[in-house]
Amino acid sequence: MAISSEIKMDAYLPLRDVVFQTLRQAILKGDLKPGERLMEIQLSHKLGVSRTPIREAIRKLELEGLVLMIPRKGAEVAKITEKTLRDVLEIRLALEQLAVRLACGRMTQEGLEVIKKAAKQCAEVSDTNDVMEVARLDVAFHDAIHEVASNQRLIQMLDNLQEQVYRYRVEYLKLDTTHSQIVKEHQEIIKAIEKGDCEWAVEVTSLHIQNQVQIVSDMLREEG
Repeated sequence: MAISSEIKMDAYLPLRDVVFQTLRQAILKGDLKPGERLMEIQLSHKLGVSRTPIREAIRKLELEGLVLMIPRKGAEVAKITEKTLRDVLEIRLALEQLAVRLACGRMTQEGLEVIKKAAKQCAEVSDTNDVMEVARLDVAFHDAIHEVASNQRLIQMLDNLQEQVYRYRVEYLKLDTTHSQIVKEHQEIIKAIEKGDCEWAVEVTSLHIQNQVQIVSDMLREEG
């Protein structure tokens, strides 16, 4: 089990949330491999905590689709499959298309500046090897568009989907060439929004997500 024995304590978070974030990061980074069993006793010894926060964290990870509960076997890290990838990203595609369409019609100068700032911050780290940071800032870019869309039910649905999408976003960004690609696509989306061309904005947003589906699908086939 390659997970670090150190967990970063946070005075503002309950222990169960700290354990959850530690295990979640280990899965997303690949320290805990797909198919690897998550043994409560081993993890509690490794992280220096009781089994209760481990059990609670595993339940939350199961809800995110990062962990599977196998009858008579217990918890294991969920495998990434092309079917689950397409299922999740098909839903994301439809929601993101709606979000950018609404944002085009409700854009303000203030909202545009927030989106541009988010794109700039993502671009500034795009040439680093910090996949998790690039992923975080890519999320921030899309969140800025969601806020301008100003539909709370839509934002809630996207937020609920976000955790399931995040794993595929990280897998996509593990390929270095994708960093410059998302920067380019962010700029294209901004140009379309600035021109008030909703159809162009939707088209570029669709391509942005479909590229992730194609590249991660190719990676899964190569691994298989």
